[in-house]
Amino acid sequence: MSLFAKTTFSAAGYAAARPSYPASLFKTVLAYHNANSVKGSLLDIGCGHGLIARELSPHFSKVVGIDTSPGMVKQAASMTKDANITFRQAGAEDLSFLPDQSIDMVVAGQSAHWFDYNKAWPELSRVVKPGGSLAFWGYKDNVLIGHVKANEIFDRYCYADGDVEPGIEGMNAYWEQPGRNKVRNLLREVAPPAKEWEDVRRDLYDISADCPKTPDVETAWMQKRINLGQFEAYVRTFSAVQGWRDAHPELKSRAEGGQGDLLDIMMERIVESEPQWKGLGDNWRDAEVDTVWGTYILMAKRR
Repeated sequence: MSLFAKTTFSAAGYAAARPSYPASLFKTVLAYHNANSVKGSLLDIGCGHGLIARELSPHFSKVVGIDTSPGMVKQAASMTKDANITFRQAGAEDLSFLPDQSIDMVVAGQSAHWFDYNKAWPELSRVVKPGGSLAFWGYKDNVLIGHVKANEIFDRYCYADGDVEPGIEGMNAYWEQPGRNKVRNLLREVAPPAKEWEDVRRDLYDISADCPKTPDVETAWMQKRINLGQFEAYVRTFSAVQGWRDAHPELKSRAEGGQGDLLDIMMERIVESEPQWKGLGDNWRDAEVDTVWGTYILMAKRR
């Protein structure tokens, strides 16, 4: 997650453009934890701008949100008025600021693919109380429903090796690995150690680029109707986009007064792929689409 810690990264832009989580997700993880019976302490790892900490705070007597990015911690604190919540800079690999068996539930939303589990599992096992819960969830790249060509262009700009246009490098080289591949695989390779964790449950939903219609909301819990302007803003929050921008400072976006960066070109190609979008001219950002993300939820109980 080092790219998010750079001074060039905009935590405010991330907070504005990233998707939120539906009530059904929180209902699922709280039901697994059985949070209605006991109000205890919650640890939110990779808290970002504090969305999860704020959402779950009413169910716990104390909430601690941590993130390795100082910009994220500052953004979370600025957006949070709840005195029940504190934020600090830290990561899953070093929870030395927490006493043994002091946490009732630990959560990580769209951050568990970054963890160094050789260090994180011992720390998580140490701080979570016996009978306490763990819930990790996240999402892979979204699909624009019914727009196969646009999805293929999006995938090429994200993951094709080398140049995606003559003289224009794609973003593939700038994904931080192995984290990106872990989230694309919906965290399947991450397994809570059986000696310390039990009752492991995985809820997985995958989606293909040629999905013809929007799936049921109970099956695909992360879906949204957005416009292409919102899609562009969301993609600009990708860590690989930040890495690409840092590597190509001479290629400024049109919004910055430049001739256009990788995302400007990608969106041109996506708009050109659909006649109805191209027909909107300069108003293409207003075109609405249904989008769905592949998702995972990994839950476990501390023995």
